[in-house]
Amino acid sequence: MSLRLGDIAPDFTAETTQGTINFHEWIGDSWALLFSHPADFTPVCTTELGKTALLKGEFEKKGVKVIAVSVDDLDSHNKWVPDIEEVNGVKVNFPIIADSDRNVATLYDMIHPNASEKATVRSVFIIGPDKKVKLTLTYPASTGRNFQELLRVIDSLQLTANYQVATPADWKDGEDVIITPAVKTEDAAAKFPKGFTVVKPYLRTTPQPNK
Repeated sequence: MSLRLGDIAPDFTAETTQGTINFHEWIGDSWALLFSHPADFTPVCTTELGKTALLKGEFEKKGVKVIAVSVDDLDSHNKWVPDIEEVNGVKVNFPIIADSDRNVATLYDMIHPNASEKATVRSVFIIGPDKKVKLTLTYPASTGRNFQELLRVIDSLQLTANYQVATPADWKDGEDVIITPAVKTEDAAAKFPKGFTVVKPYLRTTPQPNK
C-alpha cells in the first residue's frame, strides 16, 4: 500500500555510500528528503544527483538532510560517483542507499510494475522531524526533477507547520500568504500583527509572518 501524507515514514537500516544508517536515527531532529532514481549510470540521474550535491548547502540552511536510493548495490554506486562528480563539477556530499534487495523500494512503493518491473520510479518523499511524510511526488523515469521546486515546497511546508497560514499558487519565500479558514477574522489582527487583507470572506492574505 502506498504511503499517504501524515503517515510515519517507514524506518529501515541500510548500507549507503557513507556507511550504515538507521533512517529515523539519521533524520534525527531534521527534515529529510528521500529520493529514488531508476538505476546507476543513467543520464538523467547523473544530472539529478549532481544538482543535489550543488544545492546541499541550500538544503542545510533549511535544516534538511538529503539522501538518494536505487536498487543497485554499493559497489555500483561507488563506481558511478566519480562520473557524477566529473559531469557536474562537484563532490557527491550526501549518502546514496544501496537497495539491491528492494527493501526500501518496497517500503516506499517506489517500483510501479506498469512503468517498470524492476527499476524505481523517480519518487520524492519529504519527511518532517516528527518522521511523518509531508509530501510525495512521483515522476516518470524520463523526466528529471525540478530541485528549485523542492526547495520552494520545503519553505512552504516549514512555514505552514509553524503558523496558521497556507501558501497560494506559485508562492515563493517572502511573498504574501493566506490565513487558514480556522482563524476567525476577528482573531486575525492579534495573530497577524503585520495586518491582513480580506479578498473574500474565505480568502484573507497577510505578509509572510516569519519575515
